Amino acid sequence: MNLIKLDAIDSTNRYLKELSSEKDMEDYTIVVADFQTDGRGQMGANWVSESGKNLMFSLFKQIGFLNNEENFYVSIIASLAVFKALQQMNIPDLKIKWPNDILSGNCKICGILVETIIKKNKIKAVIIGIGLNVSQTDFENVPNASSLLNITGTVYDKEEILFKISEYFRSYESMLLNKKFNRLKEEYEQHLFRKDKPSTFKDKSEGLFMGFIKGISGQGLLQVLLEDNILQEFDLKEIKLLY
Repeated sequence: MNLIKLDAIDSTNRYLKELSSEKDMEDYTIVVADFQTDGRGQMGANWVSESGKNLMFSLFKQIGFLNNEENFYVSIIASLAVFKALQQMNIPDLKIKWPNDILSGNCKICGILVETIIKKNKIKAVIIGIGLNVSQTDFENVPNASSLLNITGTVYDKEEILFKISEYFRSYESMLLNKKFNRLKEEYEQHLFRKDKPSTFKDKSEGLFMGFIKGISGQGLLQVLLEDNILQEFDLKEIKLLY
């Protein structure tokens, strides 16, 4: 593992993407920063973090062995790696909120952003950005956010958590290499937030509707059981699960 430590950067994902465009990257190169001035989450959302309080890093992973339609499994193993690391630390009531937020109870403690590197119409690598709230205690104007410190009262070592996540990611990667997609999908679905519970969703027109999360498709679409027993699939731009 090649570890690059920075005091501050606009975005660890952007930094690693620019670095990978300039030279061949070593697999499992990780860029970690104490502070991001322009951290990003899903759908262009900003990731706000106090300097030095949280774990913010990006990991470069070659995935040329996957077909383009299989790339969502990278998001799955990233989610499971964080989930397992936090589970080992006895963080309570963990769930994965589709597609890859990690919750403790109803509070978001981690966000994951996966960006692809494409060459000749083939996905060759991914950059996985992970932001985990570790020691930040104030989340004013950020609803449903919390940190490991707020939840447990314990101060954790950020580098130790980083290595735990990396170790679990490597173990799950072996399942990718062996094409054990069904096992990965089943484990991911076991931890899905609000699975099989009546839930409220917002569509892209801001309309609200009810449904039951049943799982995900092989391409990572969210499967929701609607009225009249209609099972419909949605991508990230089409639906938002409300807490």
